[in-house]
Amino acid sequence: MQVEVDLKRCQDHGQCVYAAPDLFALDDEGRLSLRSRATDVYVADVDEASAEELHEAAEVCPLQAITVHE
Repeated sequence: MQVEVDLKRCQDHGQCVYAAPDLFALDDEGRLSLRSRATDVYVADVDEASAEELHEAAEVCPLQAITVHE
């Protein structure tokens, strides 16, 4: 399973961090820590054990910046 985060769309609301704290984090400035990457889209493989949290994070994102690919 893969997660894709559109960092152009994301506005750092942090709902994904609360839904899936093992997958997402905010930095010291309150911004999604994935922003440290030099890309506008973050894609990563995610273990099936984290599927429920990942789907919850995608669902609660107010800007729908998270996409889950099965």
